[in-house]
Amino acid sequence: MNDKKSITSILETERLLLREYVEDDAESFYRLNSDPEVLRFTGDDPVVTAEQARTILRNYPMKDYRVHGFGRWACVLRSDGEVIGFAGLKYLPETSEIDLGYRLLPTHWGQGFATEACHAVVGYGFETLKLAEITALVRPENSASVRVLEKCGLTFTEVIQYRGQRVARYAIRPAANTSFESSAL
Repeated sequence: MNDKKSITSILETERLLLREYVEDDAESFYRLNSDPEVLRFTGDDPVVTAEQARTILRNYPMKDYRVHGFGRWACVLRSDGEVIGFAGLKYLPETSEIDLGYRLLPTHWGQGFATEACHAVVGYGFETLKLAEITALVRPENSASVRVLEKCGLTFTEVIQYRGQRVARYAIRPAANTSFESSAL
């Protein structure tokens, strides 16, 4: 299924385009979510086929766009159009909070892409969606993700149990003097 004409772009940063997932992204979503390094701190089972990835895309991020008006968005390199992961917001019914989440392929770790994407997503959440708070749940031993959250202004609030895992909860509220480097499209 070729649905590229229906792609909705959400944010643009210096190096990234954040856009809604489409079914044609199933192969890249499969590569991301079947990589053991990527899944090491998520608690998620690996995706085993591109068709399973397509089903997950339909049932989660694509459904979230319709139901909530936001979701996890594909992170695309502006330089060559490669989908390198995702970043975005997700409503968590278990906590009634809006969660900041992100994943990148390991070949793109350590280059500032996660911070760049998340900074833009936080700005979008406050400036466009007018959210009162954005949270993030991270395994405490995932020091790289903790650093990304802290660089984006989130602060540790508590350790909680979420879906059977011990996770650190981080949060941020909008500040009048905060500026975010992105442009909503």
